[in-house]
Amino acid sequence: MAKEKTLEDLFYDTLKDIYFAERQILRALPKMARAAQSSELKAGFQKHLEETEAQVERLQQVFEKIGKRAQGKTCEAIQGIIAEGEDIMEEFKGTPALDAGLISAAQAVEHYEIARYGTLKTWAATLGLKDVAALLDQTLQEETATDKKLSQLATTAANQKAKAA
Repeated sequence: MAKEKTLEDLFYDTLKDIYFAERQILRALPKMARAAQSSELKAGFQKHLEETEAQVERLQQVFEKIGKRAQGKTCEAIQGIIAEGEDIMEEFKGTPALDAGLISAAQAVEHYEIARYGTLKTWAATLGLKDVAALLDQTLQEETATDKKLSQLATTAANQKAKAA
């Protein structure tokens, strides 16, 4: 009979998923920064790249704290979200709508991450992993702040530029 799966198993499986996702995001962000037209959006993507590098290191700490090897598990969801962003970069290249599209793609990534980190933080707390929950919460707060900054960029500049064209 197969071993019954536990919340610990689900936590570890989801942790591998977000680890894979973050590493894919590290590869996508430089492309998005190069594609962005506004200097503010370029700078935002660059800043988030640095933040994401720290988040990957934080995830490695989480793996260490739970006594598991840091490894990823293919995350088809993030691959699809990133592919949609690449489509936007290709289809809207050179148009006034490009930055609005890039922000949209970046927010899809942020919302995925917010969902994952929120769940992982809750599970860590349920499992009594206080230190792990604190590390995950730190990343959750960063992802939420990035999402808010993207919304601000969209409403104060990118959407209006796209509409005016």
